Amino acid sequence: MLPIGVLARRTGTKVQTIRYYEQIGLMPEPERTEGGQRRYANAQLDRLAFIRHARQLGFSLEAIRELLDLSDSPERSCAEVDAVARRQLSEVEARLARLEALRAELHRMIAECHADRVADCRILEVLRDHEECLSDHAAPAP
Repeated sequence: MLPIGVLARRTGTKVQTIRYYEQIGLMPEPERTEGGQRRYANAQLDRLAFIRHARQLGFSLEAIRELLDLSDSPERSCAEVDAVARRQLSEVEARLARLEALRAELHRMIAECHADRVADCRILEVLRDHEECLSDHAAPAP
């Protein structure tokens, strides 16, 4: 059985994050010593490593919850896991498209800026007026 500090070090997760995952139900409540200290089994270490890796891949906490529920039911179809991963891939591709638009806009702004004075700076003009941009690179509303 591992204390929370060891679990945190082994997974690269902050102690307060582990507690938060317990609070929202991603991690089960751990066993406790007579003194009230949390103790974690290897299964919880594996679960936290899974959560951490999924977060590194950009999965939302809700998607991770869904994946954990599927993982806890091995008889279910892998197609359900595939659907969650495909949704994540779609979100990543949309973010990449927005980043590409941002990059192109920044390159254009810099290339068009030939002013010697801030008063005539094309970059500042574009930043003041979104209509000057060639693309809509704003992030979607949550």
